[in-house]
Amino acid sequence: MNVELFIPCFIDQLYPDTAFNTVKLLQKAGCEVGYNPNQTCCGQPAYNAGFWDEAKKIGLKFLSDFSDDCYIVSPSASCTGMIKNGYDDLFTNSIEHNRCRSVQSNIYELSDFLVNVLKKDYFGAELVGTAVYHDSCSALRECKIKDEPRQLLGQVGGLEILPMRDQETCCGFGGTFAVKFEGISAAMAEQKVQHAMTVKADYIISTDSSCLLQLQAYIDKHQLPIKTKHIADVLTAGWANI
Repeated sequence: MNVELFIPCFIDQLYPDTAFNTVKLLQKAGCEVGYNPNQTCCGQPAYNAGFWDEAKKIGLKFLSDFSDDCYIVSPSASCTGMIKNGYDDLFTNSIEHNRCRSVQSNIYELSDFLVNVLKKDYFGAELVGTAVYHDSCSALRECKIKDEPRQLLGQVGGLEILPMRDQETCCGFGGTFAVKFEGISAAMAEQKVQHAMTVKADYIISTDSSCLLQLQAYIDKHQLPIKTKHIADVLTAGWANI
């Protein structure tokens, strides 16, 4: 199966290893992965800030950078949710309407694609320890992803997934929210990390690097004995030992 890879700005600039692990994971799943190096942003920051004209310009570039007849896979529910939902506001009843609908129907967040399209959940990963899974707002509410990441993580050797309090509560990032409302944002991150530590988790795992950056910042500031990991990094963990 041929797929096109969409790597969001956050991962491109801050977590490139997650991007490479996504490629490895898709290849192991039997996909031929294509990557257009001209791709940039999906337009979400401008859209969320209310600059819809600017967001539409970026969105037009996105629509031209990707095929409308091929699966598009991204290791980010946030950006996938923007395209699936935010683009309705930008392109409905426009000249790009039909192309937009085709791209929207073809783009998938990574865990959603692996489980629901490829029908695969075991990749030989090994990560010894305990973890909690953080439902990002975009994954849960925009992409309707809940069971898929847990199904994948349940197949990781040595890893125990623990329930925690307020499982589906926001981490406090929310893009510009973290800047405009720093105090509230920091308190929400503290709450999420403390809930994970209460159940003695070694890791906090999520589909979204933006959430993980928010939580890791709190962890680093307070030098806490817990780490964050993107699900793509977990599903490729331990491969060198196999």
